[in-house]
Amino acid sequence: MTTRHIFTASMLTAVVGLGACATTSSDPVYTQFYSEAGALVDTGDFGNATLNNRLVMTGERQYTFDLAKRFAAEIDSTVNFAFNSSQLDGQAQAILRKQAGWIRQFPEIRFKVYGHTDAVGTNRANKSLGKRRADAVVRYLSTQGISRSRLEAVVSFGETQPLVVTQGRERRNRRTVTEVSGFVKRHPTVMDGKYAQIIYRDYVASAVAPSTLSSDQTGITGTN
Repeated sequence: MTTRHIFTASMLTAVVGLGACATTSSDPVYTQFYSEAGALVDTGDFGNATLNNRLVMTGERQYTFDLAKRFAAEIDSTVNFAFNSSQLDGQAQAILRKQAGWIRQFPEIRFKVYGHTDAVGTNRANKSLGKRRADAVVRYLSTQGISRSRLEAVVSFGETQPLVVTQGRERRNRRTVTEVSGFVKRHPTVMDGKYAQIIYRDYVASAVAPSTLSSDQTGITGTN
């Protein structure tokens, strides 16, 4: 075999080897075998099952879920805005004062405020506008005696979750929504694991009916 033939054979072998590497490097079995141990096992969700079990066993998940439903049922969780504005009008402030009154009853609970816009404008501008609306709500609630540590203005959904599907201006889509998000981290009651105490306090308060009795000098008589 001549030197030329040997060189050609070597080049062909190298090309075939590179092709094999390109093929096997995209193979998940090959990747898992040659990469760091556990690289494909933990895709970012490792520990979620344990976390979920802890939330269920302590009662935190169910209590948070029930409280979220109660908040949405008892209080208007939504405020609306003028076009291209994050200013709170009188109606919005009145709603937020009621929200603050409800939130003050539960010092162990955190809340998130989600900002939304209508479909007019670019997505980038709308995400920024929605975030400013959420920030405006958080600032106002903080003036009503709610700690900022319990409030979070979430990155805006922008125009992606309309209540009314339209490409035009729509006030109902220009809104923020306040939602229960979970327990306050490092709160003394929560850290002690006394979720039952929180639930019991709420249970006792809900069982107190308006008084139907009045007293006079001769004793207690019923009233209608």
